[in-house]
Amino acid sequence: MTSVERAAPIAFGLIGLGLWQGAVSSLHVPVYVLPGPTAIVAAFWIDHTSLLISLLSTLAVTAAALVAAALLGMILALAMAASRVARAAIQPWAVVLQVTPVVAIAPLIIIWVNQQFAALVVCATIVAFFPVLSNTAAGLAATPPELADLFRLNGANRRQTLFLLRLPAALPYFLAGLRIAGTLALVGAVVAEFVASSGGFAAGLAGRILEAGYRLEIPRMFAALTLLALAGITIYAALGSFERAVLRRFGAAS
Repeated sequence: MTSVERAAPIAFGLIGLGLWQGAVSSLHVPVYVLPGPTAIVAAFWIDHTSLLISLLSTLAVTAAALVAAALLGMILALAMAASRVARAAIQPWAVVLQVTPVVAIAPLIIIWVNQQFAALVVCATIVAFFPVLSNTAAGLAATPPELADLFRLNGANRRQTLFLLRLPAALPYFLAGLRIAGTLALVGAVVAEFVASSGGFAAGLAGRILEAGYRLEIPRMFAALTLLALAGITIYAALGSFERAVLRRFGAAS
């Protein structure tokens, strides 16, 4: 990627922010309707301690959910690759969980799991695990057949073929799924926090957004939303860098 390509998103964002600020200033839009970037920055500076602490709370849930989603997705994908019966049993229920809106089942999970942090992690994991599962399963199924034949000719059993051939071949697929799961874990954490905040017990950024909305502190709400957006971009970029580093380490990078 050239320096111009790296600078293009930043330049585009700065132009957009400038147009936004110019529009709200020239049209005299009230801050409770649409605050400009300067009002958002001022609101963040006034309440930055509370917002950053809330961000850390949300990121803690996100990180725990990402680890859980990676482990759960990998284990289920291996089970599906090892047994057709396991695949037939697991895949439909995984799809059911994926298409079920977490906001609809989050209240039940919060009631069933009698611990706030664990309940939020469970909700976020439900949202995040499917990309890891589907991508890893696709990678395990995409092993070159000539290599599988070579393993069989050399007397490798199914377990050796799975762990020595199919699993390494699925590594790029797993890492791609992990990158998607990182942003989905953040989305799941925020959605779960919204549900928990409505019951009065959440410390994450979703709680600050609801609180600002109730008080019509719209610049503060936008400041919290901006932190969430920046967190999502950072997670995606960090996992992308991790993916490239791992692939280079194992000689799988293009």
